[in-house]
Amino acid sequence: MDGPPLLQALRAEARESPESGIVEAMNYGRRRGGVMPLWAGEGDLPTPAFIAEEAARGLAAGETFYTWQRGIPKLRAALAAYHERLYGRPFSPEQFYVTGSGMQAIQIAIAMTAGAGSEIIIPTPAWPNAAAATGIIGARAVTIPMTFGNAGWTLDLDRLADAISPRTRAIVIVSPSNPTGWTATTQELSTLLALAREHGLWIIADETYARFWYGGGPRSPSFFDVMAPDDRVLFVNTFSKNWAMTGWRMGWLAAHPALGQQIENLIQYSTSGVAQFMQRAGVVAIEQGEDFVREQIARARTSRDIACDILGRSGRCRFAVPQGAFYLFFSVEGETDPRQLVFDIIDRAGVGLAPGTAFGPGGEQFLRLCFARNPDHIADASERIAKVIAAR
Repeated sequence: MDGPPLLQALRAEARESPESGIVEAMNYGRRRGGVMPLWAGEGDLPTPAFIAEEAARGLAAGETFYTWQRGIPKLRAALAAYHERLYGRPFSPEQFYVTGSGMQAIQIAIAMTAGAGSEIIIPTPAWPNAAAATGIIGARAVTIPMTFGNAGWTLDLDRLADAISPRTRAIVIVSPSNPTGWTATTQELSTLLALAREHGLWIIADETYARFWYGGGPRSPSFFDVMAPDDRVLFVNTFSKNWAMTGWRMGWLAAHPALGQQIENLIQYSTSGVAQFMQRAGVVAIEQGEDFVREQIARARTSRDIACDILGRSGRCRFAVPQGAFYLFFSVEGETDPRQLVFDIIDRAGVGLAPGTAFGPGGEQFLRLCFARNPDHIADASERIAKVIAAR
């Protein structure tokens, strides 16, 4: 084994944890300065004042002590009411658990379902953190590359079924998808649920982008639409995207109340809960933030159409118009090294993208552009990218 002795003394799973290709591009661009940051999954709008002011009120009131590990009752009730509005059926506050980010919700869901020597199936290209979190606990992420063609991105459900082994414990489904924008249909979700039932597997449903859905209606199709109450489905979500709260690091996990004590235990042994003044802000975001959510979605749709139009006219970019989320995942004809192309675009266009190599098998020839920004900025960035591509 190579490396300093201290490094080699670490547990292998920690020592071999992969560097994020997204963060590598961000660090490169930040050192350069003056780059339009379309590399990460966040927009350019700050958290709305009515949300931030509620947190400030809680902080000023002295809400700086330990609080409910599962989340303050008012926030859990607000989450239940929010889901009732979206999904048209009753939810109990006991189904919701507040976490220190959507990422922590993913870590908890993985820790609940898998361990050393087991496997979790993850369709790719996918945000890399779930696979990395799987490896860190000693389990193995089994990637199922999606297919890109004239029909856009498709998930081969037969191939996924063939990957199930005696060691498989869970399937991670991110829909709408980061980075491709693929969104599972209700029929596909039903088929996946039937597979999970047949093999006794858990589904970890990442619905972070459920509201950023361009197919009509207030949200994308969901496992909530097809499941029974006792199905083995864990939902992970976050305040980051809908309410422009990426830096707050606050999310939630939705699960059957029978799992409540175990979820509370895992929260306790990692972060011991989310600050109460932040949770107060989460209540206000949910109860008063619907206009802001709709504004963000409309803005993202406009920016999506602009980016697709400009890069599509370049004649060298290939992509599927994303059905959901807020990313354009595109390849450039004749380019074989997207990582180097990302660095070149940073240097020559002053625009930061993420390389498709960061998102696992199937994404190697692609670049990811986050279009959750002012449409004028996206138009400018897309024109700059097109000029760099044309000059290569």
